[in-house]
Amino acid sequence: MKIAIYDDCYEDALHLKSLLKGHDTKIYADADSLLADIGDDGICYNLYLLDIYMDHSLDGIQLAEKLRAGDEEVAICFVSSSDAFYREAYDLYALQYLIKPVQEDALNQLIGRVSNGLAKKKEQSFNFKWRGQARTIPYSKILFISSRGHMLVIQCKDGTVQECKGKLSEIEQQICGDMFWRCHQSFLVNMYQVDGLEGNELVAGGYRVPVSRRYYAEIKSRYWEILFEGVD
Repeated sequence: MKIAIYDDCYEDALHLKSLLKGHDTKIYADADSLLADIGDDGICYNLYLLDIYMDHSLDGIQLAEKLRAGDEEVAICFVSSSDAFYREAYDLYALQYLIKPVQEDALNQLIGRVSNGLAKKKEQSFNFKWRGQARTIPYSKILFISSRGHMLVIQCKDGTVQECKGKLSEIEQQICGDMFWRCHQSFLVNMYQVDGLEGNELVAGGYRVPVSRRYYAEIKSRYWEILFEGVD
């Protein structure tokens, strides 16, 4: 697992690193270096351990906001000598909040949660080939898949578009279930990315996806199921 430690207290950072034996860890004392690595150099970390109090750089809360803006599913854990920022951590969907000095058992618990999440994401990914190269996209990052001739067009949340050869009917058998539903002869939609149902169209990430009469009743029912999931 690749882990970024953000802490300007080198002693505390080394303590964390010593507890993370077997993992690929890097220590950062300033936000610019970390953001440059993940932005310019494309380094992808599985977990960010962010100290909240920083003397000469962005604090952990501010950095977490920037990381969330770039990837809303990034795994973040705050590390602090105080529990005064629990509310902010909750608002930023932090996985955990560790109090210094960090205990090994608590850290191992966090690593276990992240590992389970990574395994689940790996299982729930769309795998395909394009121009001889194997590619993969997590289901959670796909808005919808449409067909255009003998090509499949994959519209992602970040605005990017991927293409691959294939038939929508074959992909439907592979990925449709709770998340992806057929809504039109030429469209499969990720129902968990749908923002609204307006007339005979689904709204997902600012895009309008057609719903044909054949699928409308099922799509409408599933849309309302998801809307009220978890509501007692």
